[in-house]
Amino acid sequence: MIGMTLGEVAEIVHGRLSGADPRSQVSGTVEFDSREARPGGLFLALPGGHVDGHSFVGDAIASGAVAAIVTQPVDAPSIVVADGRAALAALATAVARRLPDTLVIGITGSSGKTSTKDVLAQVLQRLGPTVAPPESFNNELGHPYTVLRATTDTRFLVLEVSARGIGHIRELTRIAPPRIGVVLNVGSAHLGEFGSRKAIADAKGELIEALPADGIAVLNADDPLVSGMRTRTAARVVSFGTSGDVRASGVTLDGLGRAQFTLHAGGSAPVQLQVSGEHQVANALAAATAALACGMPLPDVAAALSAATPRSKWRMEITERPDGVLVINDAYNANPESMRAALRALAAIGRGRAGHTWAVLGGMAELGAASTAEHEALGRAATELGISRLVSVGESARGIDHGSRWVPDADAAIALLCKEIQPGDVVLVKASRAIGLERVALELAQ
Repeated sequence: MIGMTLGEVAEIVHGRLSGADPRSQVSGTVEFDSREARPGGLFLALPGGHVDGHSFVGDAIASGAVAAIVTQPVDAPSIVVADGRAALAALATAVARRLPDTLVIGITGSSGKTSTKDVLAQVLQRLGPTVAPPESFNNELGHPYTVLRATTDTRFLVLEVSARGIGHIRELTRIAPPRIGVVLNVGSAHLGEFGSRKAIADAKGELIEALPADGIAVLNADDPLVSGMRTRTAARVVSFGTSGDVRASGVTLDGLGRAQFTLHAGGSAPVQLQVSGEHQVANALAAATAALACGMPLPDVAAALSAATPRSKWRMEITERPDGVLVINDAYNANPESMRAALRALAAIGRGRAGHTWAVLGGMAELGAASTAEHEALGRAATELGISRLVSVGESARGIDHGSRWVPDADAAIALLCKEIQPGDVVLVKASRAIGLERVALELAQ
């Protein structure tokens, strides 16, 4: 975070100093996990479902935090506020306003946000200091947390923006107004909450509406709901995709499902991705379009894309065991689009191997009335792709059917797989982290 005094922080968050010197300097990050507290930083004490952050204020101060932002009195230097999350947002907003030379890039979409963010941050790092969120820090807590990691040296601030309702993205863009907005796709994730894909598109388009007239909207030309957002902004529109301004040709996959292609944007340059799955081509094109908009030459963009590695856990994370079994851990999140993308990657990788392909799938949440049909369609897709073995895990996955072997939980899945997988098999574990199937992949990868 940029340097400021505790007195300044207290004024920004409308808080009251308690046991703290207003002249004390804050020079570190703001953390809501006391184990991450560092000298010169602040600790945000938040109440949780299982633990209350106020119980760990002492630990944070002992680790060097200057003070804690709290909502109840504590026996430590603190700033007392009415609402901790609102205080975090206010502080991030003030910091963003003090970074006029930092270019803010927002990324949204129903799937692919984190993968695109990871790649784009690595590409832009070649142009200058870049800050991006760890993992999927993209909501009302993770978004301002990431903004507060920027300093006056930060040239690019790459932010994921997510929504669970209309107006959510609009609020996030008020914290750190973007100059470049990237919309990847409009899918079925959170369909149960929004009610329709059109409503999802309305929410995602709030990112494009937030752009200034001299900003740049990066839109997926292959998604009609995304390309239609061009009417919602006065910013310049640049598209990516098969018919976009930035596109790929000659896509081929290697034995681990990593795409090689020619990148076209005026000129052309070869790219060999280090991330698995043909769906990563679209993510790479989105990242390339944003990097080009930042002034990076095409050959440099292609070279940076080819060097970018996976950064966030449990997303197409591939481990090869000594016996030749490949384990694909994609258990961080699941929606119909990402499920199908993972199945296609499994099928592509399996084609070059002698063993069976296993798809171990958990249920997909937040699909509302479409849940039954989407799970049925997922099982059908696995069959059409020629997946050898299909295992559905948990009550919410029963509807996958199509010859799947149902097991009640992760322990049962581990027992089944440890007994039946053979050398040369490829095992995909795909689910939402809330289901806990990542434990299956981690166990099998050992």
